[in-house]
Amino acid sequence: MGMAKSARRPHILLMNSSVTTLERAFALARTGEYASVSQLKAQLKSEGYALNQLEGPSLMRQLRDLCTASRKPEEPVAQA
Repeated sequence: MGMAKSARRPHILLMNSSVTTLERAFALARTGEYASVSQLKAQLKSEGYALNQLEGPSLMRQLRDLCTASRKPEEPVAQA
C-alpha cells in the first residue's frame, strides 16, 4: 500500500489550501487504504502537507483506529 498504489488513485490531489492537514489525515484514514499512520503520513507528505499538526498520542490513536476500522477485510484465499 505504499506510494506506488497512491500514485494510481486519480482522486488524490495535491494539497488543497482550504483543507488542513488534520482534515486531510482523517479523510485519508476513512478511505480504508492505509494500514498504518506511517503510511498515512507518507501520503500527506507526498501531497505537500506539513506533518507538524499530527502529534500526540490521542490523535495518533484516533487515526490508527480509524485506519483499522475503515480497512476492508482481506478476501479469503481459496484452499485447494
